[in-house]
This record gives sequence, structure tokens and C-alpha cells, in this order.
Amino acid sequence: MARVHNFNAGPAALPLSVLEAAQKEFVDFQGTGMSLLEHSHRGKDYDAVHQQAIALMRELLAVPDDYQILFLQGGASQQFAVIPMNLLPADKSADYVVTGAWSQKAFGEAKNVGKVRLAASTEDNKAFTRLPTRDEIKVDPSAAYLHFTSNETIHGVEFKDWYPETGSVPLVCDMSSDFMWRKFDVKRFDLIYAGAQKNIGPAGVTVVIARKSLIEKGRTDIPKIFRYSTHAGENSMYNTCPTFGIYIIRNVMQWIKDSGGLDQIETWNREKAKLTYDFLDAHASYFRAPVAKDARSVMNIVFRLPSEQHEEKLIKEAKAAGFVGLKGHRSVGGIRISAYNAVSVDSVKQLLAFLDKFEKANP
Repeated sequence: MARVHNFNAGPAALPLSVLEAAQKEFVDFQGTGMSLLEHSHRGKDYDAVHQQAIALMRELLAVPDDYQILFLQGGASQQFAVIPMNLLPADKSADYVVTGAWSQKAFGEAKNVGKVRLAASTEDNKAFTRLPTRDEIKVDPSAAYLHFTSNETIHGVEFKDWYPETGSVPLVCDMSSDFMWRKFDVKRFDLIYAGAQKNIGPAGVTVVIARKSLIEKGRTDIPKIFRYSTHAGENSMYNTCPTFGIYIIRNVMQWIKDSGGLDQIETWNREKAKLTYDFLDAHASYFRAPVAKDARSVMNIVFRLPSEQHEEKLIKEAKAAGFVGLKGHRSVGGIRISAYNAVSVDSVKQLLAFLDKFEKANP
């Protein structure tokens, strides 16, 4: 079959070799006579996969021993509620930095749990096209934590060169759409969470990396299933975990390692972003990129065409040519190129050649 160039924002492209390996093992996993989908999550065959996935992620990100890696369910959207449920005591408030739709949703959900405070917002004229400056982020030194989103999938805004400074206030980050596109210092954060379906696996698994000391201090007056301490104590197997999704994550981690590690992944990602933004800037009168240059996302590149009619035609013709997933989010419209880890440099080059031809044919 002919594989398309997949620029979907999530669920997103996965490495072909990972898919082919899963296909090969799908019916008979490692000679066990049944699919991994059929294996008990308590059995030794699945347990080996589980431990390997954790070990590879710990190795690739240099996760310190005093941090716990959890594989949970419910997506990042569930974490919007679970984080304040665990970390926000009744007598405290939590700080939020809002830079786009997802951090806005996290802020709104936390309001349903406890007291929250807006530490900074870049919602200018109902649009998010920039990051706050360091000085704009006003951290309450007594806050239970400060939450921010490192990459806004919908608006194409990303913290690439710096993260908020919070002093002794725990730093919590939604990394769903730029998790593992490069190395980063895990110790800068107290809790990181990410839906797997962008860079590291299929929908259905949420990764949480948190300081063990933070987990231990979590609230216990909430249902056990929502406590981080519950899942940490059972190594993410308190209940039936998403076994096949974790298996795919294990394989993606191995693919990253075999490709040269996160240094190589970052090199490819930066090349894709540079090629794309250089093209957009060279054709700025036609392809209008609204995000401030110092805030442009490496993962999700957004732009507009001269009219919505141009955009609709582009999406239709692109799909016919084998380029899928280019329609911007329904809340903002436009075009979005999601160039996650498994999207090749060659796919981006071919897409840019298509965009060049489209502009010439549709003034």
C-alpha cells in the first residue's frame, strides 16, 4: 500500500518500523501463541514489556531515581482535574499560566476543584500568538504549584528556550504535544504529564513523571483510583493498564534509541521546523504565520492563506496528493502542520514543494 504523509495533530504519525513490528507480533507475541492484547497484565510476558518501557524512557530522558514514571489512562484532559485533586489543598491556591486553548482548559477544570489564580495570560484579542515575558508571570510564593503548557497544539505557541521560574513553588507542565522531541532537564519540574498520542505512542496512555516526594504529599481524601500514590505504589498496575499502548510506547522508545537518541530526534525536528518557517517567511504575503517568531512551535506550525476558500481548496488538493491532517483546529481554522517525531524530513520537503506549486496555481 502507498503510505500517506501524515500531519495529523493527534493521534499522529508513528514510525513505520514500529507499526511493522507490531503487525508481525500481533497474532503471536514472541512465540507465546497469543497476541499481547490477550495477555494478562499480571503475567511475566507483559511485565517484561512494561518494565522495558519504563527503563527506556528513564534512560532516554535521564529521569532521576527520585522521580516516578507512571502510565495512566484518561488523557491529559483527565489530568487537568487529577492534578488539583492531588496537589491543591483546601487552604491553598494554585497558579496557572494560560497561553492557549489547552492551558485555558486546564485552568477552567482546576476551578472546579479548588482555588486557582491566573499568574499570566497571553489571550490578546481572543487570540494566542505569543508567550508571556518572564516578568509577566507573577508567581504567588505560597501557591500549591504553578501549571503551564509547554506547547499549545492548537495555537502553535511553544516554550522552547526557557521555562517559568517558580522558586520553591512546584512546577507542573502539560507536555502532551512536545514531550520527547528533545532532551530536557527533568529536575526543572516537579510533575510532567503528556498524552502519548503525539510523539510516543497511540491514544489511550498518559505518561506522568513526578517527584516521589510530591506524590507522597498528595491528598488522600480523594478516590483511590485518582491518587498518584495509588498508581505509584503499584507501578502503574493498580488496575488493568493499557497494555498494548504501553507495548507500542516501548517500541517507540527503542526506535528513538536506535535512531541515535533524543539528540538525533531534536536535529530532525529542528530541521523540519526551520525548513517550514523559512518557506513561510519567504512567502509571507500568501502564507501568513501569526505566531511571534520567538514563540513559534517546532511541533505544530500554524498559518493562514489569503481566504478560507483557498484553505479549503488546499486541504482538499493536499489530501488527493497524499498529504493528510493539514486542517487547523475547528476553533481557529487555518492550516496546521504537525511535524512530530515520526514525520520525516522528506515528508516535510515534499509538502513544502506542494505548497509552492499551490501558491503559483492559486493566486
